[in-house]
Amino acid sequence: METSSLPLLRLFMERRQELRRRLKNRLGSDELANDALQETYLRIERMGDSSCVSSNPAGYLFRMAINVASDQRHAEARYLTGTEVEDLLNVGADMLDPARVVHAQQEVHVLERALDELTERQRAILIAARVEDVSQEDIARRFGISVRMVGKELKKALEHCGKRLDRKVIQRFGPGAGKES
Repeated sequence: METSSLPLLRLFMERRQELRRRLKNRLGSDELANDALQETYLRIERMGDSSCVSSNPAGYLFRMAINVASDQRHAEARYLTGTEVEDLLNVGADMLDPARVVHAQQEVHVLERALDELTERQRAILIAARVEDVSQEDIARRFGISVRMVGKELKKALEHCGKRLDRKVIQRFGPGAGKES
């Protein structure tokens, strides 16, 4: 371990419980908070020189942990769920059932109409986040808005499309994670 990262590591250990509490409140999950803290510790340990840390090292640690959680969320969003994998493995002749094809086409048309009903910015944010897999930070820079505003616009867009498709929208991250919208 680099000795130059020792002061930051010491501060992390002293404030670990406070960081965990703040992360749990921000992320909405004890499990996410603990995962983020573990990875934050490893990053600090790998860090070379921590002398570039701002005049607020506690704030730096919290921001670092939030960024770690965000990175983990993006990585997790790329994985298929067990049900999705099972569905892919069970693709067969029943997928060509005419009734299912018609139903799927109807859903595509409903989704197209729902997208048309969104504001231009909401539609662009939704497509960037969910189709192009652009991070919320990059979307915020693209539109000149805050990351929080990107989250709000994305949530509104997803809720609108969910209503039109008569589907429940489950929030995966942040306060209220895992609850239906």
